[in-house]
Amino acid sequence: MPKNSSIKCSVQQCRFNDNSEEYCTLDMIKVGTHETNPTVVECTDCQSFKVK
Repeated sequence: MPKNSSIKCSVQQCRFNDNSEEYCTLDMIKVGTHETNPTVVECTDCQSFKVK
């Protein structure tokens, strides 16, 4: 799949990561949280992640 130059991604273990340039290959992603009151970036998650 071609990279989406609008979505940067450095998660090498994701099926949708373009490992050569650190971009996502999806057209869009879903971002969510695992916290009830997120206050820092570490509280957010890419919910489109799929393991290779």
